[in-house]
Amino acid sequence: MNPASLADLQSFAAVARLRSFRKAAAELGVSPSALSHALRGLEARLGVRLLNRTTRSVAPTEAGERLLDRLSPALQEIHGALDEVNAFRDSPLGTLRINAPRAACELVLAPLLGRFLRANPGMRIELVADDAFVDIVATGFDAGVRFGESLQQDMVAVPLGPPQRFVVVASPDYLAAHGVPGCPRELQQHRCIRIRFPNGSFYRWEFARGSEQFEIEVDGPVGVGQMPLMIAAAEQGLGLAYVYAQYAAAPIAAGRLQTVLDDWCPEIPGFYLYYPSRKLMPAGLKAFVEMLQELSEF
Repeated sequence: MNPASLADLQSFAAVARLRSFRKAAAELGVSPSALSHALRGLEARLGVRLLNRTTRSVAPTEAGERLLDRLSPALQEIHGALDEVNAFRDSPLGTLRINAPRAACELVLAPLLGRFLRANPGMRIELVADDAFVDIVATGFDAGVRFGESLQQDMVAVPLGPPQRFVVVASPDYLAAHGVPGCPRELQQHRCIRIRFPNGSFYRWEFARGSEQFEIEVDGPVGVGQMPLMIAAAEQGLGLAYVYAQYAAAPIAAGRLQTVLDDWCPEIPGFYLYYPSRKLMPAGLKAFVEMLQELSEF
């Protein structure tokens, strides 16, 4: 009897790659307990421990690492072969997994989901909002989204959505009490609402006018992790915020916020969808990229 089925090996590879039963179970569409039971059965049949488990972590043993190294390219070949058959269908079948910053998810990707799924009813999309830069190959994503300057050289990049623009906003009450900054350097005398990156550092505000470009390290009483919270704090008069223009459009139109330093905030290139350069692109990803290319032509 074969000691390991393809499903067992896929389950092991997912847990070993993600270092988490919970994340692997979500990716595979099973419960963590069922996944744990299946892998204990696999280890029993093989007669070797593949995973070291604690209450807080899971990691492959030396034997598990060696098995994963041999399995990964083989599983990719199997998935590629199955996806090649998928190309003969009227529409692709499967799951498209995309990792993207929260802003890209909310401002660009979310409006595209309905269009893609209506055109490809056999597909599912898992959209993971993550502001940390991740290795999409190692974490099992088909594609990621970042600004162009953040892309690795071995990735294929496709423009995603229109150019973006940041704006500096504050409430009318704040500006009446503290004045309007005349240039970016005057922000250092103002109360600013800062956003923190996942690595713990605060974002330095970036400005450009003509050939002049520079960054400003601002300070203030509020630090948050998401831009909608910056908007909420700015509306309460707690300081100036530097945010995507789309986030601020509604409160600006309603008069709750005003922009300043507009001539220092030009449009910038938008997001890019990126994915590994490979001979055979998964059918679902290919359909998504083709949709983006069609939209860019209008």
